[in-house]
Amino acid sequence: MVTGDAPSMAVWPRQTTGFSGAIAALRGAFDRIETWLDAERDQLPLWLPVAFGAGIGGWFALSGPAGWGALILAGAAVAALGVALGAGRRLGQSLIWAGLALALGCALVWGRALIVAAPVLDRPAITRFAADIESVAQLTPRQAVRLVLRPVDRPDLPPRLRLTARQQAAPADLMPGDRIRLTARLAPPMPPAMPGAHDPARAAWFAGIGATGRALGAVDRLTRAPPDRASGLRVRLGGHVAGALPARAAGIAVALATGDQGRVGAEDQEALRRAGLAHLLSVSGLHVTALVGAVMFVVLRVLALSPGLALRWSLPLVAAAAGAAAGAGYTWLTGAEVPTVRALVAALLVLAGLALGREALTLRLVAAGALVVLALWPEALIGASFQFSFAAVTAIVALHDHPAARRLFARRDEGVIAAMLRALVAILASGLAVEIVLAPIALYHFHQQGVYGALANLVAIPLTTFIIMPAEALALALDTAGLGAPLWWITGRAIDLLLALAHLTAAAPGAVFRLPLMPGGAALTMLAGGLWLLLWARRHRWLGLAAMLGGALWAVVTPPPDLIVTGDGRHVAVRDPAGDYAGIRAGHGGFVDLMLADAVARDEPLASLALSPDARCSPDACLVTITRNGRTWRLLATRTDLMMPFQPLIAACAAADIVVSDRRLPAACRPRWIKLDQPALVRSGGVAIRLRHAPWLEPAIRSGDRHPWRVARLSPRGWASAP
Repeated sequence: MVTGDAPSMAVWPRQTTGFSGAIAALRGAFDRIETWLDAERDQLPLWLPVAFGAGIGGWFALSGPAGWGALILAGAAVAALGVALGAGRRLGQSLIWAGLALALGCALVWGRALIVAAPVLDRPAITRFAADIESVAQLTPRQAVRLVLRPVDRPDLPPRLRLTARQQAAPADLMPGDRIRLTARLAPPMPPAMPGAHDPARAAWFAGIGATGRALGAVDRLTRAPPDRASGLRVRLGGHVAGALPARAAGIAVALATGDQGRVGAEDQEALRRAGLAHLLSVSGLHVTALVGAVMFVVLRVLALSPGLALRWSLPLVAAAAGAAAGAGYTWLTGAEVPTVRALVAALLVLAGLALGREALTLRLVAAGALVVLALWPEALIGASFQFSFAAVTAIVALHDHPAARRLFARRDEGVIAAMLRALVAILASGLAVEIVLAPIALYHFHQQGVYGALANLVAIPLTTFIIMPAEALALALDTAGLGAPLWWITGRAIDLLLALAHLTAAAPGAVFRLPLMPGGAALTMLAGGLWLLLWARRHRWLGLAAMLGGALWAVVTPPPDLIVTGDGRHVAVRDPAGDYAGIRAGHGGFVDLMLADAVARDEPLASLALSPDARCSPDACLVTITRNGRTWRLLATRTDLMMPFQPLIAACAAADIVVSDRRLPAACRPRWIKLDQPALVRSGGVAIRLRHAPWLEPAIRSGDRHPWRVARLSPRGWASAP
């Protein structure tokens, strides 16, 4: 008996030693993490908005309440783990704050989505109604006007609508507050046209808009009500600026003064976008910062002329207060759009830091600004505007915080030419850093990135900041006495120079790098790598560069889709063996043609699929043969709204692998693989299909998506708001 028990007695001490060794190794790992976090203690607060944003992003990424609740519980579990490890340790503190921020971010955006809930139209309808105008925007290139309306005599309609009307059909002097009557075709806000595209339904939900559409026939004004002061002033100011300059220059000047980009020509918008200068049109950080800085400079210089004031008052504080008031007024005048308010919040934080004797701009101030903005508008996180703004500022501040950059760019006792060259190098380095950081964001959202943006901005930003905006402001001020004409001439010539630079840059060889439909995982990998690189201070930060390169490689090697179907089923883009795309309705889709061209990384609209040797098209439908990896796929896509004869349609469906239509097809239409007709596309949105050894389909709307705008969109009632 003793002999039989001996082996067990011998093994037990070795097991104990192994377990103790594992505990010791784990404790050593915790100690190393603790040492690392202690060395990076000044950087830890920068990760608070990242964790908060991760909670918000997780809510958008997950499909429904079960996933959202699980994410909140996961955040609470992380915080509890931090408590267990010890709130007095860096690791414990970090986990507590990260977990709480993660859970709070998810809960906040969930609550925000429920608070802004408004009725949503369920199905398209043509109806006549009276409404009060909430806002007016001129879309001059399209010869149209965009109206946001509140119906007054139709309680069965959503309380807030957005529609367009032809300029010729509407009174030329429509103002916010006017009451009008019109007939309009209304429809629910559309789901995303394709995977990764802008989601109109989501944007409309957070804006409280329950239907979109277009006016049919004339728009009749019933009464003129006292307009909202800011909106009325904005419309009058835009009209005054437009009357003082030629049409092309007026579009840019109006955008700078009021934030209304509707008057900018389509060709100029495209040139500015290709040149990396489109940010100049959006009233945001650059414009608010320039105005606040100019007002502070002028007020400080003027007050400093009085020795008494200089001795009795803290003039920098007075100048900062004047700059803050000017920034707030500009934000109010331009409609208090979210990007402008974000820029104002950031500027106010910088001014508060100056008032407290802190550095003008630090990563902590940037993090605080991001946290405030996300707390007020959590849905802004997934928008390109927020990502562009904070990524650019973070890149600039992180670059100038680096010890090597501080040594290189610091002022020193040197000649004027050397100082100017040093400043030029600093500006160029900042521009390159911004372009590198913004490239993944631009490629994900817009599928293109200007290559020469850093060089173009080197001229465009000073031109806009120091010549165009001051000249326009002085011209408006002098117009009160009828003396603004010389300043308007300067403004017009400077804008002409800006547009010439944009067109020259856009037309340069290789001016735009394009990438079709970047995978979301690749974009997230690059984003995570960029944050790791920018927010840590020590050597391990360079691991973020590896993640950025890995995400970029993932994006580049991902094969482009072989087939893209828009959410309405009307437009199909097919890739041929040479890599070119052709469209089923190419030449007739207008904006959709251009959107598809961007999505597949083409400069020009798609060619017509009817001209392809692999397609046989009739006026009603196209039958396309697609060969991939030795396998042949047959696509049947309808081209018109006319019903096809039943028996030929059923036979064509049976012979096809994929069937696409913008209407409901008979149940007897059974293709060999998938049928994408109107009911299917309502559930999936647009789709991208890759035909490899096994077909793979990516929908714009995930299966089981229970976000409020999806629930409302699919409600069977006349209109419905999400529960």
